[in-house]
Amino acid sequence: MSNQHRRGRVAGMPLWDRCAVMGVVNVTPDSFSDGGRWFDTTAAVKHGLALVGEGADLVDVGGESTRPGAARVDEAEELKRVVPVVRGLAAEGVAVSVDTMRACVAERALAAGAVLVNDVSGGLADPAMIPVVAGSGAPFVVMHWRGFLEGGNVRGVYEDVVAEVARELHARVEAVLEGGVAADRVIVDPGLGFSKDAEHDLTLLAHLDRLHGLGHPLLVAASRKRFLGRVLAGPEGSPPPARERDAATAAVSALAAQQGAWAVRVHEVRATADAVRVARAIEGARER
Repeated sequence: MSNQHRRGRVAGMPLWDRCAVMGVVNVTPDSFSDGGRWFDTTAAVKHGLALVGEGADLVDVGGESTRPGAARVDEAEELKRVVPVVRGLAAEGVAVSVDTMRACVAERALAAGAVLVNDVSGGLADPAMIPVVAGSGAPFVVMHWRGFLEGGNVRGVYEDVVAEVARELHARVEAVLEGGVAADRVIVDPGLGFSKDAEHDLTLLAHLDRLHGLGHPLLVAASRKRFLGRVLAGPEGSPPPARERDAATAAVSALAAQQGAWAVRVHEVRATADAVRVARAIEGARER
């Protein structure tokens, strides 16, 4: 099967001839990767537009850090951070994804022009999320999630990480479908770094073909994550800071694209935009 067919089509989204690039805008003071650089609305909108200029097909806007140990913000604060940025980017014609675990935030962001909901809990954190998404008709990213990460990694113990992630994702997707979200609007994400150590993340990336077996397009979100720091540090070294992991991120983007990922979610867009285009060109040469 060609990657074009494995990649899948998400109803309501453009059909790209390659792996799509989702750029990240964190409207938070405490993101692990950019530490509040885009915290006010004007800066965040400007940054989102810059990511599109660098090749982002979608921009993912989030107002709550999901890094290990991060405290949750309250709903009012998350709304204040996210909705104006979504509205500003959508008004400029940008395809906006909202990164939230709260149904109220998803609903308000969709009303402000977002076209996709990216919930790292896959609808588990807020029972109202699935009805809201189902009622809106928006596509929904279902990530593999084993609970909030306050205090560090949660239940990151696996006998067979690929089989267990696939099984748990399948169960979550079934719940989402039963809740009324259309099958052609479900995207799955293996949840790299969430209740997983570096070896788990690398093993999942080595076996993305097994996750295609779930029958839904695949989002890979590896950007700047801890496992890349571990790889770059080697056995004895200390991991480089998050913003020095972008070349490694682009390498993962190329490999994920080669394995048929629907999209990759990244902080630094230009190198990944180039990487997925090269992967597509090589795939095209193979098909000739």
